[in-house]
Amino acid sequence: MNNKPDLRFKLVDALLLIMMALPVALGWFLKVAFVTPSEGIQITGASVFFTVHLPIQDLPVSEAQVNSWIVIISLFFLCLYITHGIRANVYTRRAVMAEWAVELVEGLVKSNMGEFFAGMAPFVAAILALSAFSSLMSLIGLFSPTSDLNIVAGWAILVFILITYYKMKCGPLHYLKSFAEPVPFLAPLNIISEVATPISMAFRHYGNILSGAVISVLVAEGLAGLSHILFGWLPGALGDFPFLRIGIPAVLSIYFDVFSGCLQAFIFAMLTMLYIGGAFSLEDYLARKKAKAKTKKA
Repeated sequence: MNNKPDLRFKLVDALLLIMMALPVALGWFLKVAFVTPSEGIQITGASVFFTVHLPIQDLPVSEAQVNSWIVIISLFFLCLYITHGIRANVYTRRAVMAEWAVELVEGLVKSNMGEFFAGMAPFVAAILALSAFSSLMSLIGLFSPTSDLNIVAGWAILVFILITYYKMKCGPLHYLKSFAEPVPFLAPLNIISEVATPISMAFRHYGNILSGAVISVLVAEGLAGLSHILFGWLPGALGDFPFLRIGIPAVLSIYFDVFSGCLQAFIFAMLTMLYIGGAFSLEDYLARKKAKAKTKKA
């Protein structure tokens, strides 16, 4: 049997790659068209491309929102590209890569949340990929959505909704009783802790990514100034060339953009699994199901 890809298969592959790159090109176009370049050190939030006027409140469309959708769309076509042509009992490089990723995430979910939550693997994989690739956007010169608190706070609120949902699966009474554990007078602290969960998740992720970007910019500008002091006596363009910015900012970028970005994505996904898994009591849930079944039979 001939397993070599035919022309149609290659054309679909090329189309998927183009569709994966098009959103990035759109992001660059919007950046050039709407973001005014500045001189020197200027650390600001996401630039607002335009504002949609609505009856109740205007909706600003910023770099963070647009770049988030760029990551989502690009990841969608990346997944289609990786899974294109996968068939049973045919082991290609794509099939091995996809199988490895699925098994890795499923193993993480089962080890941290238990067999009951095996179906959460796609959600955890989406959180991991979305967070990691959002942070890596700074490598191609686009604003990282994880540097915007609004974006990360939205993810944290979604996780908080899931935490509350799985707590409520054991019954409203079980949910209310959880605030009085281990002793009732700790209820106010438990309520504060409940509300603080999405806040801490959002600020932890956002703060680490933003601080890395700030440090990288400050070091790069500092090296440029030091280079001018040390080599400013050189004639012509050599005196203005930032020799000390060669190499060192790249090393910082590897740590802050690549390592720290992927690490924070992993931490956010781990906290998501631990908070949701810890909020759900399987024993209480099964006991409640048995009680409901007995009531129906009666």
